[in-house]
Amino acid sequence: MKNNVLVIGGTGKTGRKVADRLIKKNVPVRIGSRSSDPPFDWQDASTWPKALEGMDKVYITFQPDLAVPGAFEAIEGLTNEARRQGIQKLVLLSGKGEREAERCEGAILHSGLDFTIVRASWFNQNFSESFFLDPIKAGHVALPQANVPIPFVDTDDIADVVVEVLLDNRHNGAIYNLTGPQTLTFSEVIQEISKVTGRDITFTPVSLSAYSKMLKEFQVPADYIWLINYLFTEVLGSPHISEISHDIVKVLGRKPKDFSQYVRETAATDVWDSVRQSAIV
Repeated sequence: MKNNVLVIGGTGKTGRKVADRLIKKNVPVRIGSRSSDPPFDWQDASTWPKALEGMDKVYITFQPDLAVPGAFEAIEGLTNEARRQGIQKLVLLSGKGEREAERCEGAILHSGLDFTIVRASWFNQNFSESFFLDPIKAGHVALPQANVPIPFVDTDDIADVVVEVLLDNRHNGAIYNLTGPQTLTFSEVIQEISKVTGRDITFTPVSLSAYSKMLKEFQVPADYIWLINYLFTEVLGSPHISEISHDIVKVLGRKPKDFSQYVRETAATDVWDSVRQSAIV
């Protein structure tokens, strides 16, 4: 089987790491993004055929989340185009504990193509590259669901798993759940970051309704507020959210990165240095 790989979201949290690892293995890679040539745009299906042309395998990440309206139709449409283009294998990044994501998985499962599904828990990197970076830098973090234990997973581990399943057909048909080795609450996460950085970062539990109201007051887009509400109710409210999986050990033969190691490595980059500004998410 050939290994020309289209990495959709190849500039994102996991996609760029997957692409880098494949390139280091001398695997031909095409980055799927709006700025690439040829471009790939989830909002413009006319870009999909050219991006898929000549590819053998595809790593699929969907922005902003597989839970949002229209995600299933997009995944289904891309899968149909992949089949027409003769794509051999699809690897989908999905969300652990997301019912809507599992519906999107169905489009892959019934595609008739080889596949692997990678269900990831919440990323460590949400605290350094996304959702929670600005409040940490500001020194004030307020979030709902403060006491839910979450097995945060590192994007380095996700990328290593994705590369492995893309290149090894022994993983065809598998569904893997990726988590870190332990659970932490948001409060415990902020305590850990505060301790390692030597900064006084406060954490305040808030209700989801109060949090949503705050987002509206700061004129956060309505679709983003919808997604936040979904993640903090449906996903963090799932009875399975705290389950720790050993699939990273199963696939890679090693333990996943500990959250404390992630914090030490990230603190060394100074990304969490304080700023004199307020932020809300």
